[in-house]
Amino acid sequence: MSEISAPLDWQQNLISSNLLTIGYNAWGGYLGGERGALICSTNSPAVGLAGESFKVYFVRRSRLAAFLNAWLAAPDTVILRHHFMNAHILEAVDTYNPTTEVVLLLESFNQVTFFYLKNLPITPPQCYEQVSLTWAEFQPPTRVLQKENVQ
Repeated sequence: MSEISAPLDWQQNLISSNLLTIGYNAWGGYLGGERGALICSTNSPAVGLAGESFKVYFVRRSRLAAFLNAWLAAPDTVILRHHFMNAHILEAVDTYNPTTEVVLLLESFNQVTFFYLKNLPITPPQCYEQVSLTWAEFQPPTRVLQKENVQ
């Protein structure tokens, strides 16, 4: 296995195993009013009852240029494929179809990889609908405390 394919393998596996959540967050962000990019960070995963979870942010197009300039200009952050620069990412956000595609930036340690997800097996609106319909499965159980127990 080559050095380049190894990182892409785990990234592809992460995307495919979390596609429902990725689509849900991408569509939810788009419903907020405009196109944008989904940022997923694996730097500080949380481990809970349902396994690992990662920080996910949707950055609107109107704020994306400033975000990319600050984030990717940091001395400890590197974009893995250098030919994908800010202008290319912004162009992708301007032209992608939010009903069928996702613009994703995946952060791992000090590296960021740009993914333009097309031809998905499930669309972002379908992901959003499935997660919304089964929301209870994505939430940890809560316990209601009796008033006597709280005092």
